[in-house]
Amino acid sequence: MNLKYTLGSIITIPLLPFMYFQGKKIKQTVPRLPEAEGIKGVALVSSNKTLRLLTIGESTIAGVGVKTHKEGFTGFLAKELAAALHTNVDWKVYAKSGYTAKKVNNKIIGHITEESVDLIVIGLGGNDAFELNSPKKWNRDVRELIKSIRVKFNNVPIVFTNMPPIKEFPAFTTIIKFTIGNLVDMLGEELKGIVKDFDQVYYYALKPSSEDYIKRFNLKIEPSEFFVDGVHPSKRTYHIWAKDVSNFITQSEEIKNNLDYNLSSI
Repeated sequence: MNLKYTLGSIITIPLLPFMYFQGKKIKQTVPRLPEAEGIKGVALVSSNKTLRLLTIGESTIAGVGVKTHKEGFTGFLAKELAAALHTNVDWKVYAKSGYTAKKVNNKIIGHITEESVDLIVIGLGGNDAFELNSPKKWNRDVRELIKSIRVKFNNVPIVFTNMPPIKEFPAFTTIIKFTIGNLVDMLGEELKGIVKDFDQVYYYALKPSSEDYIKRFNLKIEPSEFFVDGVHPSKRTYHIWAKDVSNFITQSEEIKNNLDYNLSSI
């Protein structure tokens, strides 16, 4: 039993009526943005090698907040990886706004048409927290997701991105930031343990924050500029986030060696 989750649940129960009405108000005030268009593309550099990338997940991977995926996380990630690894990157997105780990496993994995890929990047956690899924359920669902991917793509490196920074969402109230934000932190801690049980599965555990990004990337922007609607990333945020995840991938000797081996085997 997860003691933090149990204590959190006890604290949250009296707050549920407030969360319900505040949640309804947020839905009414936050515009419903479409997913990005153009689910596949290629980032080209001067190379005779090509890395085949799949991204899988929820609304941020689906590019909510920008018009096309070239302006979203996957397009920018492909460009950053191409430059860092000196290889072309052929990319495709499999994502849906509102999906949890279980929904991704049940409704997306079986529809992946590629027979061979070199890298899979997964972004999940926000919707599992919004649905108040317990760390135990999250653990079970993520493990099943990894196993399903392994059936299709044996030994391909799988990288889970860092969890969404719900405590920073401008559109959310203090109560929702506290309850959902703490839960997503718990899911992140759970994910740390999950990936240890699988070969070539990784989790970028650094908690993203506007203050951290501004300092590390020497940005001249206000924290409010990170969000296009108070919830989803802006184009600039997608680029910064993608660069950060690319750095995690390319600066990990283990991941990079696996990618180099796959590329040399093509």
